[in-house]
Amino acid sequence: MNDITNGLQALVARDFQFTHPRDASGSLVAVVGIRVHHGVFDILQLFGENDADAARIPADEPDVLFPSRVLWRTNGPAHDVINELLHMPEPLLETGAEGNGCWIPTHAGRSKWLAVSA
Repeated sequence: MNDITNGLQALVARDFQFTHPRDASGSLVAVVGIRVHHGVFDILQLFGENDADAARIPADEPDVLFPSRVLWRTNGPAHDVINELLHMPEPLLETGAEGNGCWIPTHAGRSKWLAVSA
């Protein structure tokens, strides 16, 4: 196995959930992983072997793919971004920060994170 595959498996072991958004013709656009924990969302977007983005955003952010507040962000080759994400320390849980929600299907091969507010 290659380093990217090993990294993705390590993220799955850390409770990342993945979706595979597609364009109107059904072609894969990205591999998107998200983990909700300790009052934050950790998000990984893989567009290609040399094009990836990861971010940590507060759990109360309404749009996790286009957040207005970002606590940490990196981009670059997939292997490097995955390694940085794997080495992120766990944040301290803020009082009242929950980050509840789920992925819902929107179109064939597409999903959207639906945050649940209290």
